[in-house]
Amino acid sequence: MQYDPRTTALVVVDPYNEFLAEGGAAWPKLREVVERVGAREHLEQLVGAARAAGITVVYAPHRRWRDGDGDGWTRASRPHGAVVQAHLFAEGSFGGQWYPPLAPTAGDVVAYEHWGMGGFANTDLDLQLRMRGVERIVLAGMTAPGCVESTARQALELGYLITLVTDATAAYTDEMMHAAHEVTGPLFAEYIVDTETVLAAMGTTAEEEVAALAR
Repeated sequence: MQYDPRTTALVVVDPYNEFLAEGGAAWPKLREVVERVGAREHLEQLVGAARAAGITVVYAPHRRWRDGDGDGWTRASRPHGAVVQAHLFAEGSFGGQWYPPLAPTAGDVVAYEHWGMGGFANTDLDLQLRMRGVERIVLAGMTAPGCVESTARQALELGYLITLVTDATAAYTDEMMHAAHEVTGPLFAEYIVDTETVLAAMGTTAEEEVAALAR
């Protein structure tokens, strides 16, 4: 397994404080799994390694709640309703900011915000990838059975080859993680592997990436 930087992108889904930082609305329910699998550290390693290898890093962010969102709606799905009612990822709020170690830098691509669960629907994510010749995507971020899985399913329908990174994501329970990677994931993912395996395929090691992050 090897990732060609000319045709590969790392797609990072929803790396917000809301999910990954103390004080985020979802953090209390996610903390146990995030810390057990080392999701934050592994996400940092993946982003750093991708940049170093010349692999495009693409962010697929959720819609940040803004005043007026939902006004006039005659119906809302559960995810849409939750964001609107709870003001999740509110623009300008702590929860709606990037988790600092995972913030985009020059050269990264930030796709349009998705309103639902999948990063492709109603956004320019597919355009951004295709215009760069991307054929294979490495998917990581939040959450495994939610926006990451939905983005992966949409990617399959669009013809992309998909890698799911099992320890660079999280869910509310171990059972949900198991379902995402052992039950549904094999239906659409080419590879379901850990961060160490992906780093090796990018041409680096976990130890090298940790050392680079420390500099």
